[in-house]
Amino acid sequence: MGHHSNLLLLAFVLSIAATVSAHNITDILAGNPDYSEYNNFLSQTKLADEINSRQTITVLVLNNAAFSSISSKHPLSVVKKVLSLLVLLDYFDNTKLHQITDGTTLSTTLYQTTGNAEGNVGSVNITDLKGGKVGFGSAAPGSKLDSTYTKSVKQIPYNISVLEISAPIIAPGILTAPPPSSDTNITALIEKAGCKTFASLIVSNGLIKTFQSAADKGLTIFAPNDEAFKARGVPDLNKLTNAEKVSLLQYHATAKYLPVGSLKTTKDPITTLATNGAGKFDYTVSVAGDSVTLHTGVDSSRIADTVLDSTPLAIYSVDSVLLPPELFAKSPSPAPAPEPASAPSPSPASAPSPASDAPSPLPASPPAPAGETPAGAPADAPSTEAERSTSGKSAGVHVKASAVLTVTVTALSAFVLSTVYMS
Repeated sequence: MGHHSNLLLLAFVLSIAATVSAHNITDILAGNPDYSEYNNFLSQTKLADEINSRQTITVLVLNNAAFSSISSKHPLSVVKKVLSLLVLLDYFDNTKLHQITDGTTLSTTLYQTTGNAEGNVGSVNITDLKGGKVGFGSAAPGSKLDSTYTKSVKQIPYNISVLEISAPIIAPGILTAPPPSSDTNITALIEKAGCKTFASLIVSNGLIKTFQSAADKGLTIFAPNDEAFKARGVPDLNKLTNAEKVSLLQYHATAKYLPVGSLKTTKDPITTLATNGAGKFDYTVSVAGDSVTLHTGVDSSRIADTVLDSTPLAIYSVDSVLLPPELFAKSPSPAPAPEPASAPSPSPASAPSPASDAPSPLPASPPAPAGETPAGAPADAPSTEAERSTSGKSAGVHVKASAVLTVTVTALSAFVLSTVYMS
């Protein structure tokens, strides 16, 4: 029984150790100039953040010549869709590609998670072809295998695999550009998401023009839902001056495009449209699993849903009104009232604090710590040299845990191993 307990403890310790390191796709590709354009657009579209925030993932990369057929002819919004179709939510290396059950499989991609892909448009067909080749194409019915596996670039086993393919994968409709962000009806989108009060406020206070003009350069809006304005502790907006009301509404937007992946990996405070010399008007972010929460220093608000994510505009609904400390800092308490001469109590009785429309601030939460090819394959089959090299230098790996955790895990592993073998 004790032996089984030790084995279970060992498994637990090893599972902790497995989480110590994570990947950074930008660093992985930075050492190879052939992927400079691809890498650059991963950063521009913020897909790098999304890739870095996920585990068990495969990135299909294109060299500069192959990628230019997309990057030189299409707007950023289309480039992002094409790139997101090249990020598989599963782990494939050289060995697995040649051992696909029944020779073909479908893999879900990041594009499928955007909600913009219908049917199998957001999935990729991977087929092990004769002669040692592997083909890739859209999983949409009738689609061809547009691309083939060229070589292995980098693997951090079962965490991330980077494979080069010969050409972009083109799914039906993926090259169609959405309308410019400035033409997007922000008010209608926010209202449809159950944020009618917020939509009405930004229109009546002239903020919708500010949002629309900023949309094409990068904008993220955090729209409180209608229930948020009815919550206990929300101040009476009618008692705010016009300038204060505008600042409060501006506080719910930032002049940056921040998809969920970027929010999950951000470590610095997020400045807002209200940020100026008179005050920070910013907030921090914490992450728990897939839950993202904004902290203002007065209150916290969880991102409830993604209303729109279309480069360079992102809109989210949040479950609380974001209250900046610059407007709603805690009022100082009055001094205690003098004790009446006849009062029997030895302690002075404090006079009740005057009523205030401003909510009491909550303490600000800190941001979250951030094979071989089967026999018979032709000599010109994709090389596995890069794959074998993964046990060497660990480019693109960064440490997430502290040194204390690393030392603790190592010591505990050694202790458990000795206990297991002595049992």
